[in-house]
Amino acid sequence: MRRRTTGWLVSACAAVIVAGGAVTYAVADGDGGPNDLTVPAAESADAGFARDMAVHHQQAVEMAYIVRDRTKDEEVRRLAYDIAQTQANQRGMLLGWLDLWELPKVSAKPPMAWMGMADAPAGEDGALMPGMATDTQLEALRSASGKQAEVMFLRLMIAHHKGGVHMAEGCVRRCEVGAERRLARGMVASQQSEIDLMTGMLKERGAKP
Repeated sequence: MRRRTTGWLVSACAAVIVAGGAVTYAVADGDGGPNDLTVPAAESADAGFARDMAVHHQQAVEMAYIVRDRTKDEEVRRLAYDIAQTQANQRGMLLGWLDLWELPKVSAKPPMAWMGMADAPAGEDGALMPGMATDTQLEALRSASGKQAEVMFLRLMIAHHKGGVHMAEGCVRRCEVGAERRLARGMVASQQSEIDLMTGMLKERGAKP
């Protein structure tokens, strides 16, 4: 049963990656043809989401590669590999859009200001946005192994995905580029599915989120 579930997830995420190529093309065409390039403003929700989610995704990729080397459990290793590949692909798309739009990849404004969260407390210990792991937590993950590393990774990634879902939902509401909104909706669906899967994996290991 566990193999079937993880296999389904890998197939689903592979479909997201394939769809991602079409999304990139759509943005290049502005969703309306080769002469209709949609270029958002530098401080728009579209640009803010692209910048912030690229940073958010980078940490997920990092955590996935850490746990891959800290456990021999094939289910966790497959999930980690899938997360790393999917989010690295999406991160490349987001940064590619910023290049396409000729917009800076960093902003002087605080993270998630495009969501109306400029007044939120600054992240501590490297956790720049909601759901992100702290530097201390990442170091603990690097030091763990076996079941301890699996449980730690699943807990951290569930929290990370919840933060990602919150941000993607913000783009669905605020972004103006249609293809970017579609990508954000896909992120919400896929990451929520992974949250459900990881919650079940934690229960199998006698742990709670």
